[in-house]
Amino acid sequence: MKALVKLGGTLLDAPESRARLAAELAEAARRGVELVVVHGGGKQMTRYLADLGVESRFVNGLRVSGPEVIDAVLKVFAGTVNHQLVAALVAEGARAVGLSGIDACLVEAEPLDAALGAVGRVVRVDAELLHLLAAEGYVPVVACVAGDRRGQVYNVNADQMAVACAAAFGAEILLFLTDVPGVMDAGRAVIPELTAADCDRLIAGGVATGGMLAKLNAASEAVRRGVGQVLIAPGAQPGVVKQALENHNVGTRLVLEGVLDV
Repeated sequence: MKALVKLGGTLLDAPESRARLAAELAEAARRGVELVVVHGGGKQMTRYLADLGVESRFVNGLRVSGPEVIDAVLKVFAGTVNHQLVAALVAEGARAVGLSGIDACLVEAEPLDAALGAVGRVVRVDAELLHLLAAEGYVPVVACVAGDRRGQVYNVNADQMAVACAAAFGAEILLFLTDVPGVMDAGRAVIPELTAADCDRLIAGGVATGGMLAKLNAASEAVRRGVGQVLIAPGAQPGVVKQALENHNVGTRLVLEGVLDV
């Protein structure tokens, strides 16, 4: 099985949470899963910038990324957060390799909007490096930083980075580990399964808003681009990685076909 797991920065901030997730991911790799990990680190980034006296500004949920922010992106996302996770995976026996989208032109991007500075939109993923590493039992750990052929560096939304990498890698499952139990209906109950069409209805009806709206858009894009299924699941739940990969009832599973009532 090929799987891509996207970890949010909140789950990686506490050493205990990071170590538990690293143990679960390492166990999946030992069971033969060809595994790629993509991570964010927004919470750590905001804290780092605040310590420097740099105010974080957001437009439509995206961090305005001038030169000071891009310098921090490299130091925090591709530096501290990435290597803390790699170290935690290595401690659990995984052959983890820290990467960013810049390495070997893994992920190429272009400016998303001039008003956002160096925030990038992914335009191309060359998954050859992911295939080579995963096929040999390594676990690529990819920070949400991309580049282009002119040497520019871009801050890329981690969910979009995960979708692009999952599609190019040919992942059978994309697992979003989040700080919520799953996608909820209007009555705040977790919806066990959705289709891309169901997601469109939840968004149009105003049920999914904010961060979950963005997550559903990303999940829908993933299945429409050929990822077999997407799971939005609670990263704080012990055993969540194994449960997700073994199709247990956890979080919300999204597939392309088979419309359900929600």
